[in-house]
Amino acid sequence: MRIVVIGATGNVGTALLRRLQAAPEVDSIVGISRHGPERLGEPYDRVEWQHADVSLPGSTSLLERAMRGADAVVHLAWIIRPNRDPGLLERTNVEGSRRVFEAAAASGVPHLVHASSVGAYGREDERPPGPERADESFPRHGAPASHYGRQKSAVERILDDVEAAHPEMLVSRLRPGLIFQAEAAPEIRDYFLGALVPRVLLRALPLVRLPVLPWPAGIAAQVVHADDIADAYWRVVRERAPGAFNVAAEPPVTPHSVGPLVGATRQLPIPVPLVRALVAISYRLRLQPTDPGWVDMALLTPVMGTDRIRALGWEPRHSATDTLRELVHRLGARGGLGNALHRSRSPLE
Repeated sequence: MRIVVIGATGNVGTALLRRLQAAPEVDSIVGISRHGPERLGEPYDRVEWQHADVSLPGSTSLLERAMRGADAVVHLAWIIRPNRDPGLLERTNVEGSRRVFEAAAASGVPHLVHASSVGAYGREDERPPGPERADESFPRHGAPASHYGRQKSAVERILDDVEAAHPEMLVSRLRPGLIFQAEAAPEIRDYFLGALVPRVLLRALPLVRLPVLPWPAGIAAQVVHADDIADAYWRVVRERAPGAFNVAAEPPVTPHSVGPLVGATRQLPIPVPLVRALVAISYRLRLQPTDPGWVDMALLTPVMGTDRIRALGWEPRHSATDTLRELVHRLGARGGLGNALHRSRSPLE
């Protein structure tokens, strides 16, 4: 099989390359990114690297050439910053995705796999989800106040149109929770905390024991290890499985699951409006780079059920708790994927 991976130098892309290299069915891998690595050892040295910036209209012809003869294209490219440049986010994430989808159709790609997100979910009336697990039919309106949620939802609608216009092309979309791996921890720290929390304090975080854990009331999240989401992508490609797939490890991230990581025996619920106000103020003062839309998205996204991906034989090797523990232990580290892979812009790409 010949697989093309767009956004191949990011958090998920690097994990997917490792998984594809281990698959005997895969004999050719094309990695596409804005800034490809110049020199890397295993497991990346057999990747055929090509450079393309999907935010630029001129990238279409390059994408089409790179996709010809592919058995599947996996589109992972996405940026989450700079938050303060919505035009760049729109050009890269929304218009860039449109270019990838249209190039795949024009090149005759038989299977297109898109990296969507739990962030695409959300009701039009903005009601918080209930306690029941949501399957892949949950409404996909995103969180209006979140650029990430709005754009993930918009790209899904574009993909709907492309899928309807090209019934000959099999289309799959994965909707994972938050994706972590140790190597991406420094970038994740920079993107969500910035300079607000000194790195020296984060290095001590694994040793911290809190008597009480503050937590935004009513918010639960889901996470998955980068290697496990990579395995989910590979299973969808190998089985040529169409449709949407929720992907997340157990258990959901709540104060009850996080508390033992920091030695907390009690939780302190913080009203979400207060959390949002604090995030908004610190963002406005440029104390940290996370805009308050992320809080809105966390409130409006459901806890997903994962029956469809598990029906393909997928089982995560890392629990959500172990994945969080791995992340926490590396938050204070130097380096990361950005240095190792030469200026990859987003740790979520």
